[in-house]
Amino acid sequence: MKASYLLWAAPLLLAACNQKTENSAVDYTAYVDTHIGTGGHGHVFMGANVPFGMVQLGPTSVPESWDWCSGYHESDSTVIGFSHTHLEGTGIGDLFDVTVMPVVGDVIYSRGDSVQGSGLWSYADRSKEISVPGYYSVPLTRYNVLAELTATNRVGMHRYTFPASDSSAIVFDLENGGCWDAATATHLEAVDSIHIQGYRYSKGWAKDQQVYFYAELSKPMTSWELKGDNNMYGRASFSTDSAEQVMMKVAISPVAIDGAKANMAAELPGWDFEATRQAADKAWNNELSRVKITTNDSIERTKFYSALYRTMIVPATFNDVDGSYRGADLQVHKANPDQPNYTIFSLWDTYRAAMPLISIINPDLSGKLASTMVRIADEQGRLPVWHLWANETDCMVGNPGIIAVADAIVKQALGLDRDKAYAALLVTAADTARGGALRAQYGFIPCDKMNEAIAYDMEYAIADAAIARAAEAMGDTATMRKFTERSHSYRQYFDPVTHFIRGRMTDGSWRTPFSPFKTEHRADDYCEGNAWQYTWLVPHDVDGLVECFGSREATVAKLDSLFSASSQLEGEDASPDISGLIGQYAHGNEPSHHTLYLYAMLGQPDKTAEKVRYVCRNLYKAAPDGMSGNEDAGQMSAWYILSSLGFYQVEPASGRYWIGSPMWDEAEFAVPGGKFVIKTVNNSPDNMYVRSVKFNGKPYTLPYIMHSDIMQGGELILEMGPKQ
Repeated sequence: MKASYLLWAAPLLLAACNQKTENSAVDYTAYVDTHIGTGGHGHVFMGANVPFGMVQLGPTSVPESWDWCSGYHESDSTVIGFSHTHLEGTGIGDLFDVTVMPVVGDVIYSRGDSVQGSGLWSYADRSKEISVPGYYSVPLTRYNVLAELTATNRVGMHRYTFPASDSSAIVFDLENGGCWDAATATHLEAVDSIHIQGYRYSKGWAKDQQVYFYAELSKPMTSWELKGDNNMYGRASFSTDSAEQVMMKVAISPVAIDGAKANMAAELPGWDFEATRQAADKAWNNELSRVKITTNDSIERTKFYSALYRTMIVPATFNDVDGSYRGADLQVHKANPDQPNYTIFSLWDTYRAAMPLISIINPDLSGKLASTMVRIADEQGRLPVWHLWANETDCMVGNPGIIAVADAIVKQALGLDRDKAYAALLVTAADTARGGALRAQYGFIPCDKMNEAIAYDMEYAIADAAIARAAEAMGDTATMRKFTERSHSYRQYFDPVTHFIRGRMTDGSWRTPFSPFKTEHRADDYCEGNAWQYTWLVPHDVDGLVECFGSREATVAKLDSLFSASSQLEGEDASPDISGLIGQYAHGNEPSHHTLYLYAMLGQPDKTAEKVRYVCRNLYKAAPDGMSGNEDAGQMSAWYILSSLGFYQVEPASGRYWIGSPMWDEAEFAVPGGKFVIKTVNNSPDNMYVRSVKFNGKPYTLPYIMHSDIMQGGELILEMGPKQ
């Protein structure tokens, strides 16, 4: 035990001492707890990367269930290897490409089963795990190897501390990808004693994914052997002395091996691990410093910057250093240097808060993301739904790409060709697939014609409203009127007797039997929800929803009942995504995320304030199970960031943020016009209600603030007080 301890001690102490060096005056990465979301159903990525980087290098465990789909779960210390791509907080197990594992001795070249030794996997000593933005370290107990990881945008850097052995090795594993991903073609080749290259094609959620890599070792291998079925494993062997460090760089590319090689030459030509780690730390500090908050509550500060970190992992860079990328047509294209390409667009989730957050704190990136979506439309004929490594997965309902791009048009996103983007909106809106033809024929999607009909139609209605806002911004009045009218299709589902959104058939009759508590996961009229949640999925037309209910008072009363209803769900296969329940309000899933702000829109901002504050403090925790649902590519965290700052964009593409309950003494972020500052007076857990507002020194009476005003810079002062 003593010898083993000594093997770990020196590297761990060195890592700890070097964790925080050259940085800004405030070390924002020190506020980040990367373990938040690794338990429960958070599904977050754990490992080393830089903001919005292509490489997301981290441990991959033996998958056990849905909760392992990011590769890591706090309850499981198995490691099959360290993979260079991971998904962040989604409900799908894909990627985990180009996995490598340091080993000692003979091994079985497979993932293995629950018995250690049945495959490559080892237990990790989580008591000695170090995880901070840009750096990850853990001992592998089976092999007595300390693994350390850091990264640049396109290159993963590994440092392995081996014991004395004549049979040390690094194994490349191209067989094992995500939980339900399968390799379709692989290639592994030793170029010489220190260089290895190859590719992995796979089919999973992404039906035709291609990843190319080029690796370099700091120590020449003594032998190279292809192993396993179809030669999907490669063993680079060498002898090591006690506590000898062997480093490796692995660059990836979506285009070609030569692209990966060029990426390595451009980003990481040398071998200074500590300098690379410090550069990653600096990159994270720069990004996290985009929002500066002042608070004496250390726990809430940790929650804030941990959440902000989660919003900066994806979308991920998706082009080589020369601009080359694989398009949605699976052909190779080249992006302009000032318009890089991105991937991993979980748009059904992120159009609600994550994309609006980026538009505020990083408007340059907002334009680049929207421009990527427009390029995808050029390549596949419509804007993306859920795009993953050049593949349209068509996951989830509606046309969320329309909403994201319309929002960018309205906000005049930097670098976006608005005319081209606007044309892409109209082309996508005319698409007849995914229920579009039914909606055009009937004016809504009949529930006897299509699964999840309500969810599809209501999300289409939100997209229509977003197009109307974009048309208004572009001066196209006729189109604005057309899509405003189309956005009212949800009214076909409103039952004036039950006051719920419910299934309607082709003949106009209601689907029966009906219970607002009923849900069958991806097998009913809704999508990851029930009538309680979907009745409020009208962020674009609250006045119209009030008309459906008959009065503002009736609407508020119904909204009140959402939170007092039983939290029991009905159904043999109730959706696991309906989580974070307060009554039937489900904060753990995206269709509910705007709902708390409807009170403010209905003239009762105090109810918004108290419910927002409750969710921020109780449904977000500084613990592994601190998320009430999937992270969903930054959406869950973005809701917290915006809400804790004190506002939220309810109506997509409106450029309007409704005021809720700011939590911080002060918050500031840079904007094109200088900086925008939010200050609170008399703020406390009891004084959560906004009692008066001043903007740039003058009384401000609107219940919302416009994006254009934020971008110009200024000071928003909110005087807080108790409930009246």
